[in-house]
Amino acid sequence: MLLVCDVGNTNIVFGVYEGDDLKLVFRLGTNALRTSDEYGVFARVSMSQADIYFRDIDDVIISSVVPEVMYSLDSFVVKYLNKKPYIVGPGIKTGINIKYTNPVQVGSDRIVNATCGYEKYKDNLIIIDFGTSTTFCAVSKNADYLGGLITPGVRISADALFQRASKLPRIEIKKPDVVIAKNTVSAMQSGIYYGYVGLVDRIIKEMTKELKWKKDKYKIIATGGLAQLIISESEHEIVLDKNLTLEGLKIIYDKNKQ
Repeated sequence: MLLVCDVGNTNIVFGVYEGDDLKLVFRLGTNALRTSDEYGVFARVSMSQADIYFRDIDDVIISSVVPEVMYSLDSFVVKYLNKKPYIVGPGIKTGINIKYTNPVQVGSDRIVNATCGYEKYKDNLIIIDFGTSTTFCAVSKNADYLGGLITPGVRISADALFQRASKLPRIEIKKPDVVIAKNTVSAMQSGIYYGYVGLVDRIIKEMTKELKWKKDKYKIIATGGLAQLIISESEHEIVLDKNLTLEGLKIIYDKNKQ
């Protein structure tokens, strides 16, 4: 079995593959102070609920955008699984040509998503990842990572209102019943929701215009926790691929294991 691990700024998402079958997904809040033993206890309990045990894990691959957690996470893998993990970074094979001024600056999560998107869809792609930040990436059908952009995530935007405006409460992020609200909470929900839908649609429009991609000559893929909520209102046809990053880690592992 293969343990894949996607370290984001908010959550660490683990997946366990048996062959090409994703058997288990579990997640933990990202915390730079967490020890290797804490990872060990959490992983043991989470995996045992699916009758999966440390002895079943043959290899591990990790993608991380939070360097501060890597020492403890790497130590957990070595101590509890007796493995040296593959780390997505410079020198690892992905099959993607990074057309960035400085390729090292591209987040590993974006490269993992691009790898999976290219391998699965074999088309020009716009990949939107709704995480702590929301990233938009352009990937050509020739496996070129063309670049992209980064915006504040949906939750960051909502939290900024709560933290910086003294009379505004923390809100649940959901689609409101109306656009023109009659109370503060609904007004905030409407602003965040429809504002973000508008942001997504305008960025897609500008990206395809700049890339000179004609309609039906590209696909739009979305992943991340709030992807389904936002894309349901989009004027574009967007495919939800919730396990894109975990699948990308599996693909990269296979390329490097071979």
